[in-house]
Amino acid sequence: MRLFHEQGYAATGVATILRDAGVNSGSLYHYFPTKEALLHGVLDHYEELLWPMVLQPAFDKTTDPVERIFEVLNGYREMLLMTSCGMGCPIGNLALEMSDTYPDVRDHLAKLFDMWCAGIRKCLDEASSRLRPEVERESLAEFVLTVMEGAIMQARARRSVEVFDRSVAHLRAYVDGLVES
Repeated sequence: MRLFHEQGYAATGVATILRDAGVNSGSLYHYFPTKEALLHGVLDHYEELLWPMVLQPAFDKTTDPVERIFEVLNGYREMLLMTSCGMGCPIGNLALEMSDTYPDVRDHLAKLFDMWCAGIRKCLDEASSRLRPEVERESLAEFVLTVMEGAIMQARARRSVEVFDRSVAHLRAYVDGLVES
């Protein structure tokens, strides 16, 4: 996971994986017959970690469903700060790198994005009585993901969290406009 996140899939050689994992090739290939199979194993692990590592910590910080969305985004902001804006969302990174050349991986990444959006949609569903009736909660969850991924890419390119903060501030203003007075 770490190597694919830090270096990308293509730039991470099997020899590097073996060395960093401290295993021999026979052990690796026993469980993962190809490098792509290993990537699917990594993506399976991201599925397992999405709720406890990304969503639940944000949900634990507040009971307000709208604020939970912004706590999730704050978690990504903290990651940007910890890495000096050097690392983005591991799923977003892989989606940019892999989606055109590996259809099975693309489907797996789409599933992860769907799971992420489902967590945001849960917040929006819980806040539905406060939202204007015409709000499309599914597409709003996708929009939140789009803002987050785009803001991370820009923060990485500029090596500054300021663009992330501005994007989230605009998202907050937009969401606040969807709340009925």
